[in-house]
Amino acid sequence: MPDEFHAATDLQVTKALDALTAQFAATASRQRIEELFQDSVAQLRGRSTVESYIPTLAARLTSERLRARGQVDGSIAKDVPEVLFVSLHGAGRAQIAAALARSFAHESLSAHTAGSGEFGELEPNLVTAMHEIGIDVEGAFSRPLTPEVLDAADVIVTMGRSVGAVSIPVDADYRDWRIGDPEGASLDEIRHIRDDIAGRVQSLVDELVAARTPV
Repeated sequence: MPDEFHAATDLQVTKALDALTAQFAATASRQRIEELFQDSVAQLRGRSTVESYIPTLAARLTSERLRARGQVDGSIAKDVPEVLFVSLHGAGRAQIAAALARSFAHESLSAHTAGSGEFGELEPNLVTAMHEIGIDVEGAFSRPLTPEVLDAADVIVTMGRSVGAVSIPVDADYRDWRIGDPEGASLDEIRHIRDDIAGRVQSLVDELVAARTPV
């Protein structure tokens, strides 16, 4: 790996690459993993992520991208539908939706978030509103919107027109939800947004579960 990080992080990066190589040995070479890791670092740096967090986040993003690629080419099994929630920063409506989907679905689907612009911080009122219903979203990870992430998704939900340009795969089940933006909103406003999203997510989960249930 090029000398991109402070010396103190070199061991962390090496361990991350070793772990990824062991995990994806059957589907990707070490060279390919390192290339994807480098690209993940570049994408994270372009989205205002705190520098000290980049190696850890890059490892997580690389893992998700390798998994997504494997699902697309059939080398990694897809056990449940993959649902991708996309918002501009990936840190507001998308995080609410993904967290609720995981809570409602009970492992009958896999829910992820992605941001089409720079990453944003979770609104404190959003964290509070989710805590009120027993869901912890602190430390949630939102991915950059990469082709692998889009291609592996069975359902793609964009959270309003503010997400910007998104290249939706032609065979994807695509939904667009027009929902209020929680950025800078009061706690009461975010509660309304949360409840609006909850109703939509519950309907989506019910639909996907029903589609997988034998008649």
